[in-house]
Amino acid sequence: MTTTTGEPTGSATPGAAPADGPERAEVELRIGGMTCASCAARVEKKLNRMDGVTATVNYATEKARVSYPASTGVDDLIATVVRTGYSAEPPPAPAPPPAPSSGDAAADASGPGAGSGARSGAEEGDRESAGLRQRLTVSGLLALPVVLLAMVPPLQFDNWQWLSLTLTAPVVVWGGLPFHRAAWANARHGAATMDTLISLGTLAAFGWSLWALFFGDAGMPGMRHGFDLTVSRTDGSSLIYLEAAAGVTAFLLLGRWMEARSKRRAGAALRALMELGAKDVAVLRDGREVRVPVSALAVGDRFVVRPGEKIATDGTVVEGRSAVDSALLTGESVPVDVAVGDTVTGATVNAGGRLVVEATRVGSDTQLARMAKLVEDAQSGKAEVQRLADRISGIFVPVVLLIAAGTFGTWLGVTGDTAAAFTAAVAVLIIACPCALGLATPTALLVGTGRGAQLGILIKGPEVLESTRRADTVVLDKTGTVTTGRMTLHEVYAADGTDERELLRYAGAVEHASEHPVARAVAAGAEERVGALPAVEDFANVPGRGVRGRVEGHEVTVGRLHEAVPPEVARAADRAERDGRTAVVVGWDGVARGVVAVADAVKETSAEAVAELRRLGLTPVLLTGDNRRVAEAVAAEVGIDEVIAEVLPEEKVEVVRRLRAEGRTVAMVGDGVNDAAALATADLGLAMGTGTDAAIEASDLTLVRGDLRVAADAIRLSRRTLATIKGNLVWAFGYNVAALPLAAAGLLNPMIAGAAMAFSSVFVVTNSLRLRAFR
Repeated sequence: MTTTTGEPTGSATPGAAPADGPERAEVELRIGGMTCASCAARVEKKLNRMDGVTATVNYATEKARVSYPASTGVDDLIATVVRTGYSAEPPPAPAPPPAPSSGDAAADASGPGAGSGARSGAEEGDRESAGLRQRLTVSGLLALPVVLLAMVPPLQFDNWQWLSLTLTAPVVVWGGLPFHRAAWANARHGAATMDTLISLGTLAAFGWSLWALFFGDAGMPGMRHGFDLTVSRTDGSSLIYLEAAAGVTAFLLLGRWMEARSKRRAGAALRALMELGAKDVAVLRDGREVRVPVSALAVGDRFVVRPGEKIATDGTVVEGRSAVDSALLTGESVPVDVAVGDTVTGATVNAGGRLVVEATRVGSDTQLARMAKLVEDAQSGKAEVQRLADRISGIFVPVVLLIAAGTFGTWLGVTGDTAAAFTAAVAVLIIACPCALGLATPTALLVGTGRGAQLGILIKGPEVLESTRRADTVVLDKTGTVTTGRMTLHEVYAADGTDERELLRYAGAVEHASEHPVARAVAAGAEERVGALPAVEDFANVPGRGVRGRVEGHEVTVGRLHEAVPPEVARAADRAERDGRTAVVVGWDGVARGVVAVADAVKETSAEAVAELRRLGLTPVLLTGDNRRVAEAVAAEVGIDEVIAEVLPEEKVEVVRRLRAEGRTVAMVGDGVNDAAALATADLGLAMGTGTDAAIEASDLTLVRGDLRVAADAIRLSRRTLATIKGNLVWAFGYNVAALPLAAAGLLNPMIAGAAMAFSSVFVVTNSLRLRAFR
């Protein structure tokens, strides 16, 4: 079966057989207007009810991935979403491919074709977050004096209630507008969410206060508002609940703003990948170098890459010889030597000589673009863990509305007292207004993430925490995670009759003139061990062999095996290779004199970190693009039994998927662009803060310090934060369940209900603050 993305919209009639083309198509829609996970569930349910349609809606990324019969048309999908009460947009049309060698047409070489969509989504998220922050700031400043006046009777002065009304009105009407708008949209489609309770509760408290002020006794000069904790029935005409309306609105705006901030980063991994590539390139036109944007490259163009520059796109070397640092894409710790006829990959770095490369793939065909697509697919396909408060609200909200309506009807039928009936109904709404439920997640997350930041741990959102509890396997990238990611001098072997310091001086002197990363490691190690290095004359690169130069009258060669190699030197080189080191043979005057071995050093704390992860019940797996010998040597040093080596970025994703298919819950720790898609695919992604932006943004947790031991701390803190959130939710929900019958029976006037709700919120916040003591 063939699938396509971005099928032309809406011309086909549902049910009609396609005259020509694929049987099914696939599209990704941006969904607008969702305010909680239950909104995503509603959209997904409606789409899946369409004939032949299979849809997955991700609340975190605000996207719907839809597979549908090609005869249906994207317009039909969008219409279904709109009828459900939300908005939907198709993906932007892909840019036309460039004409070969023209250099005029644009091809986006910095990422997949949907790059503009990712950027527009980010801008929209920025606007949403900024708008919520403005509402939160204004509402918080206005609500604070209202709450203080109501809760601290000595602060009350003549006509204080009118000041409270003046301050509360903009909070409820303007500050709470997102809740009221969402509640109205859901009501028009016959649905109720947490927004429904928030809107009804705050508007009921505000509306009752208006009635009491203008038609009851609450507006009289000299009115004082004390706490009456006695369970008694009252007509409520002298009571106002402005602090409940203003306080609940401000508190829940805080939670909504924090959630928007987390969602805003959903597309940042793609933006980071798009920024990774080169921005311009020196293209050869009629024998001259012309600097043009990378987007102007076409297949067949030849371009120049100087030492230190990024390779602009995938291609084949047609001139020159160099070493290419491809660690970002493959995880290979040692730069790869390339010559005429070898393939190179866009966004890798030329670490040696001048190269001329012929472009073979541009735009969305490049390996970098395909990696960006992998990250996007993994993020969209990851099943979000619905927040527990939204799960509860699915049943809780309709039940509360029924109880409030039943309370009003019962009291009116039994007593005939409209004021008493309305008071009891308002008490039900206020006692059930989910302030504590709304605070349960954001306050624990705020304290937990704040404490995490102090410890070098960044937690991206509440949906991350569930995975930390279930994780049983931790996949560790090697380069930059378990190891330092930098080549260093490890050991020196000098043949009989050769002084070790002399060997290092000569090797370091020649390598000091080279830009190759292995050469830099040898030179730096030699300077550290023997001090100042002698000068080198007649330095030259020897293709396929290494480098040579004249040092203190000797012709010194450094690199691969020479013609005259004593058996002991050959054995030393072989032993270094078996131990996962890069062996560099040093000789002069035509004879090999010894071996220096360099390697990517294991971090001092890695073995301790692996032991701590085992104590948390996690099975460590080493996953790397490096060769097996190197990987097994590193694994043995830190205490890891399972090694998966020599894998490409796409294969890293497949390894994670395979482990998950075996029933494991996988945590992945990495630091490079080559890890980004695997981090997004894993149940839990942890990125080293010393790594690339793409890896950090694709992860769920970021370890700022680059110390693998922090991974264990991150999992422990996340599990503790999750336990706190669950404890908060149990209390908040339990409090509502216990208090609702009292309110319905008329044994709680709305003022006591408001005080009880405030106490519930205080308890939740206090419980969350205990996370500050995490060690």
